Amino acid sequence: MVKYELEVTTANFGQASTTNNVFVKLVGIEGESKRTWLTSMKGAAAFFMGMTTRFSVCCPTSLGKLVLIEVDKKPLPFFPEDAWFPCNVKVNSPEGDIYNFPIHRWICGREVHLFRDGKALRIFDDDHHLGKYSREKELKQRETLYRWDVYKEGLPHCMKADCPSALPAEVLFSFTKSAEFIFTASTGLTELKLKGLSDCKQNWSNIDAIRKVFTCKTTDISNYVQKHWRDDVFFGYQCLNGVNPRLIQRCSTLPSNFPVTNDMVSLRGGSCLTEEMQKGNIFLCDYKILDGVKPNIINGKKQYVMAPLVLLHKTPDNQLTPIAIQLKQTPSVDNPIFFPSDSEYDWLTAKIFVRSADFQEHQLNTHLLRTHLLAEVFAVSLLRHLPMVHPLYKLLIPHTRYTLQINQLARQLLISEKGVFTEFAASGGEGMLTLLKRSLSSVTYSSLCLPRDIMERGVEDVPNFHYRDDGLKLWDIINRMVKGILGFYYKSDAEVSQDSELQTWIEDIFEHGFLSQQCTGIPQKLTTLEEMFKFVTMVIFTCSGQHSAVNSGQYDYGGWMPNTPISLQRPPPTTKGTTSEATMLQTLPDINTTVQGMATMWLLSKQSSDFAHLGHYPEEHYCEEVPLKLIEVFQGELEVLSTVIKTRNKSLEVPYTYLDPALVENSVAI
Repeated sequence: MVKYELEVTTANFGQASTTNNVFVKLVGIEGESKRTWLTSMKGAAAFFMGMTTRFSVCCPTSLGKLVLIEVDKKPLPFFPEDAWFPCNVKVNSPEGDIYNFPIHRWICGREVHLFRDGKALRIFDDDHHLGKYSREKELKQRETLYRWDVYKEGLPHCMKADCPSALPAEVLFSFTKSAEFIFTASTGLTELKLKGLSDCKQNWSNIDAIRKVFTCKTTDISNYVQKHWRDDVFFGYQCLNGVNPRLIQRCSTLPSNFPVTNDMVSLRGGSCLTEEMQKGNIFLCDYKILDGVKPNIINGKKQYVMAPLVLLHKTPDNQLTPIAIQLKQTPSVDNPIFFPSDSEYDWLTAKIFVRSADFQEHQLNTHLLRTHLLAEVFAVSLLRHLPMVHPLYKLLIPHTRYTLQINQLARQLLISEKGVFTEFAASGGEGMLTLLKRSLSSVTYSSLCLPRDIMERGVEDVPNFHYRDDGLKLWDIINRMVKGILGFYYKSDAEVSQDSELQTWIEDIFEHGFLSQQCTGIPQKLTTLEEMFKFVTMVIFTCSGQHSAVNSGQYDYGGWMPNTPISLQRPPPTTKGTTSEATMLQTLPDINTTVQGMATMWLLSKQSSDFAHLGHYPEEHYCEEVPLKLIEVFQGELEVLSTVIKTRNKSLEVPYTYLDPALVENSVAI
């Protein structure tokens, strides 16, 4: 008779415990144990949250090298069925070998679950018939659980589920995350002290009235925004370091539909426009993707969505300021080009229309499509095609945490027929779908890879571009970690090509995420180590750093509504000299639209106490020394970058924190 010593650890969070009877079977290459009821002197407390309990499993003879374990449970008589979340099972064999079986998932019902040893195996490494069987069984179950659905034609496909609660238990919010999200979502207006204004469909009477509402809940940056939103320098700063930093590009030749001439603009330093373009000091933000988007109707009134072009100048003192704004794409007599030399309210109104256009483009393209919807595609493809034992699954699964549920909630609460964005944003409704479809058609692989994106936009040397500086450093740190870990498992290009699970994963992403559009440049297969490293780096960066950069500052820059109007309800001026403070207030969104936007941005910017920052992996999926060491190195490099960013921010008038690794979440979770 031989004895196997087991250590079973239950996760240390709410509702992870079980009072059910737990059973385990050990399966080796030379036999298997009986299905053994795990009993302990601790009684029902053996599987309480945070508890590690020892058990013994006896067998007549050695089972040889362990391949997998089978785990199931059933309730005691008269006790309810409950879910259990074990972290891992550690097995000490009679021969002195130690096996770690990572689980990190909910065990629900009475189904038998199979778990592999923590050593990562590619499909062609898994040469034992039991390993192949468990691998195939797991993926068949996953393909049933994680099915593709079409939310709207022309958009990336999504996870099929009737409601958030219908998602598999392993991808749902924790109890803490769920409780906090529900509380914030349901009490947002109350928390911001705006409850009495949510049904008020009147215009704002004056700026002071907006200020009184705004001051009920502020941040350091939102206070700065409220004081400086009219300033040209701050307008330019937001093009670099606000929540939509991916639009600005160097302008060496003016677009043919933006007829600005040398004599129209007065530039600091005395140079003319042509000279400054040749020097690389002129930049463009072009919102052409909004051209012709059907505007919403809010409170029975037609809203307005412009597609502006904005020209900016890098001044001799390294500041970026707007020098010309055209609010519609087609030049005409009733589409004047506005300049800083125009009257105060002509220029301010033009900037307000740009900032509102930026809100529409940011929310639907930069934020929703390029982070949330793509992250969901990456997650579903991963869960459908890579088993838990695959090295890439182990690397990417932390970066999918909560993504499927938060996207289900977004479709339910924000972009559904009665969602906040649909009802209160200028591009809500029919215009929203038009813009999302256009956005997907505009996505390119290079635009998702930050180093290439920065180069193609010609903004490598723009001063004070903190998003670029922090983002490139973060990209490099992630890339080194990806190369180290995947390079430990894949030694040649041939091994990459040979991994059929890896190829199916990326084929699924190409088909369901990018609708098989070859023009995107998204690879349909991976044939080299470098291709794999680059693509996986892009996936992790998109789900972590990029999402943080375009999400975390939403209330900072949008809490003060005049800086980021969710909608505008008067057309832009067609003649100069016709604007005033009164026309500006009539243009800004109604009171109820304003407060609904504030509450939503407050919710989307609020960090959960269940936050898992980048590189923090409480669920250990790897067991080999090399990847574990590389993760430690990764965490150390992230800490160094965090310190560098914090030190830099001490000298900045407006700190840039959104790519500080200590504040970046592992996944798209809010």
